[in-house]
Amino acid sequence: MKPASQFDSFAHTYERDLDQALSISGDDKEYFARARMRWLAKRLRERGAAPQTAMDYGCGIGNGAGLLRDLLGAQSVIGLDPSVRMLEAARSRYSDTEIRFLSFEEYSPCEEIDLAYCNGVFHHIPIAERSWAARFIFRSLRPGGVLALWENNPWNPGARWVMSRCAFDRDAIPLSPPEIAGLLQAEGFDVLRTDYLFIFPRFLKFLRFLEPGLSRFPLGAQYLVFCRKL
Repeated sequence: MKPASQFDSFAHTYERDLDQALSISGDDKEYFARARMRWLAKRLRERGAAPQTAMDYGCGIGNGAGLLRDLLGAQSVIGLDPSVRMLEAARSRYSDTEIRFLSFEEYSPCEEIDLAYCNGVFHHIPIAERSWAARFIFRSLRPGGVLALWENNPWNPGARWVMSRCAFDRDAIPLSPPEIAGLLQAEGFDVLRTDYLFIFPRFLKFLRFLEPGLSRFPLGAQYLVFCRKL
């Protein structure tokens, strides 16, 4: 992952930087964050899964961890991040005991997690360290636990444009859906499906009702690799 000190420098501007980059779409980070969680909730319902313990791998300032509790109903959430400043910002937002924010050094994987959530993190992880990251998540999940890994779609020109405009994404190395699926399978995950979301920008939002039917085609700005630990 990008050195913690680099992420430290974005802790106080993260939301502004991200919204500025996303402004080309007409929507802000809140729209995308909630849409990801609603889509994930749908996939969990289809499997009859109601995760009680969740992990936000690469939690940043804590937005995803909060939604895992508030929208998915997780009773206990752990957010992990390498940046001290990001963790400080996350803790200042969520002071309740249901959500804990820890560095990777403070957490030891022990097969206790029902759901691992990861959004836009792996493109920041150095290529040589990505297998270690996938293995860390695998060891954190209980048998039968699921991983929802969201990444920016390098096949989507809009996603690449947004990343080029984002201060903390400009040096990122995107991964294609087959790359992510292969990486996870190599570490023991059973890949259940890959979905593509966020096809239409806001000025075409009247077409968004079509997105569920198009989710299997590699058109969206982000994709979800949904898998489980056997």
